Amino acid sequence: MKTKRTKRKLVAEINVVPYIDVTLVLLVVFMITAPLLMQGVKVDLPEANSAPMDAKDQEPFIVSIKADGSYWIDVKGENQIQSLEVIKDRVGKILRQTPKTPVLVWGDSKVDYGVVVNLMSELQAAGAPSVGLVTEPPPN
Repeated sequence: MKTKRTKRKLVAEINVVPYIDVTLVLLVVFMITAPLLMQGVKVDLPEANSAPMDAKDQEPFIVSIKADGSYWIDVKGENQIQSLEVIKDRVGKILRQTPKTPVLVWGDSKVDYGVVVNLMSELQAAGAPSVGLVTEPPPN
């Protein structure tokens, strides 16, 4: 006895369920990453209860802004008042010689936010890959 085999007819439909899953996953990924792609000044902000910076071979270049808006730089342990152009020039020279020198900003709490942002953008224009903001730890 022979059993008769019936041929199955091919179905020419596309199963779209896996494509919907992939689309939803991509949508979630793009929704999460889109706000991170905004342009702005790159800042390494310290967290409130973080450990102090690691002692590195290179001393950081420190720029301070006092409450009156004057710019100060730390040169060999001595603070000197300087114009923004002089600071930008000096940072550029230091970073050309030692590119991994950290650049830190000490800003008075009464200084206008725009002044700090302007200083940070000028430091980045001088060649600083990132600019750190120095804060004091919260009281216990």
